Amino acid sequence: MENNSKIVGRAKEITKLNKILESSESEFLAVYGRRRVGKTFLIRQHFKSQIVFDFTGSKDASRSEQLANFFAVYLNKTQGKKETKPPKTWFEAFGYLANYLEGLKATKTKHVVFIDEMPWIDSPKSGFVPALEYFWNQHAAKLENVLLVACGSASSWIRKKLISARGGLYNRVSQRIKLSPFSLQETELFLKSKEINLPQYQILELYMTMGGIPFYLNEVVKGQSSTQIINNLCFSKEGLLFDEYAQLYYSIFKNAENHVSIIEALAAKPQGLSRTDISKITKIAEGSLTRALEELLESDFVILIPPFHNKKKDTLYKLIDLYSLFYLKFIAPQRHAGANSWEILSQQSSFSAWSGYAYENICLMHISQIKKALGIESVITQQSSWKFTGDETYPGAQIDLLIDRADQCVNLCEAKFTKENFIITKEYAEKLRIKKTIFKHVTDPKKALFTTLLTTYPALKNQYYQEEIVNEVTMDKLFEN
Repeated sequence: MENNSKIVGRAKEITKLNKILESSESEFLAVYGRRRVGKTFLIRQHFKSQIVFDFTGSKDASRSEQLANFFAVYLNKTQGKKETKPPKTWFEAFGYLANYLEGLKATKTKHVVFIDEMPWIDSPKSGFVPALEYFWNQHAAKLENVLLVACGSASSWIRKKLISARGGLYNRVSQRIKLSPFSLQETELFLKSKEINLPQYQILELYMTMGGIPFYLNEVVKGQSSTQIINNLCFSKEGLLFDEYAQLYYSIFKNAENHVSIIEALAAKPQGLSRTDISKITKIAEGSLTRALEELLESDFVILIPPFHNKKKDTLYKLIDLYSLFYLKFIAPQRHAGANSWEILSQQSSFSAWSGYAYENICLMHISQIKKALGIESVITQQSSWKFTGDETYPGAQIDLLIDRADQCVNLCEAKFTKENFIITKEYAEKLRIKKTIFKHVTDPKKALFTTLLTTYPALKNQYYQEEIVNEVTMDKLFEN
């Protein structure tokens, strides 16, 4: 078992990786997830003493260039004592690799072959996938002590070409790990591992800006406030996140113009859009739209919010990538404003609207923590949204997050991001009451309805709170495991 002192969080993934190492047969592991989420670091750090071959594909490189890079790694590993003629095909290259593995001494743990950014290697007519298929079926699977790790940021490629493959690779991927961004708890642990001790509110501000992306969080500097950090990373021309957006989608997807168009349409409507609305706004052809949406969903940039009562046509696509939302709202319009922009912007009215949507996204990402705080972690639930356009009887109303429960209850959630304790006024209480009444009469759910407040700091328990609020989940609960 490897020493994981440098790996923060990822407890479930580490447990799984250890079990794979102890397996009595060869394993084929697919690791995927969005760019910068820490896939490569996790594999290299955890398996650093077991990796016997480590090759990374290059974006937009030709087959001959990829093969040359592969051969360079091979020569380094074999010290020129085996094949010295560069391979011309991937079948030949994998044949070299098979011979190398067969010549290694047996060990108690597995020989790990790590191929990173595998989707970049599979260029048109490269022959890479058939060669990989033959290598696994004819060689690696028979050796019994090999762990082949296929990794990539193009999650849809991993799923289509490997996990859900037909033909010779059908059902060959024996293990899979989809690596997601850090939770708030993992983010706090990561910062503390760098001796950065910020209040949870400031950690939440950073999370709203960049999400739980380890590569971004690694840029956080000890001794600075969240405001300073955001200024330096996002509004300084030297900051990592100043230009990250320009590379983010183009480094993962082919025809990324479609993906960017969808992201920017969703950023303009952060409460979500239907597929029909996305199609009208972006004017992307149906086949290309389907492919781009699937890829954005698979890579955790976008999520699906089903409507209450599951009317498929009302399903919403929602931008969940916090950095993209922040970039399009603040960084892009302020690219020439200077490095102290955030101090000014965070005091403006636009901050309130953005922070509300961002906090709602964070709540969606931490539904398990919310359920635990509500005492319903063992109850089967579905997150959904509800929108009523209005008729001659009732005015329009919208609830962005409902927790529909199998125990015949529905939590009508209201997310409120505030810098201090939230105060429910008479007017706000009236809005909550009307919204609940309309929902009850229009949907006729035949379930108990609980108005639930999702806040940063506890709301003041005044008269209006007592009248309308049944449950409250505060920011600190989102930081729990």
